Amino acid sequence: MAQHLLVAADRYNLERLKLICEDKLCKRIDVSSAATTLALAEQHRCPSLKKACMDFLYSPGNLKAVEATDGFEHLATSCPVILRELIAKLVAL
Repeated sequence: MAQHLLVAADRYNLERLKLICEDKLCKRIDVSSAATTLALAEQHRCPSLKKACMDFLYSPGNLKAVEATDGFEHLATSCPVILRELIAKLVAL
């Protein structure tokens, strides 16, 4: 539900609600939600949520598990720039 509220909050410029939703989503990042949450963060300009997702994905074990999800395919097609950014940061590590 927080994802839908975040979209509405962004659409209607309800910044406080948007921040609350970001905070809730940051606490619930896991293998099944990381890729779709990252796409959501990118599409709705949520820098703290994007950072939390990227930090989760920086772990090689997490990245490999997320790559096997349908959400990763969605991320690749909807936000290819994010994948390039993720790869660049992983190469730099």
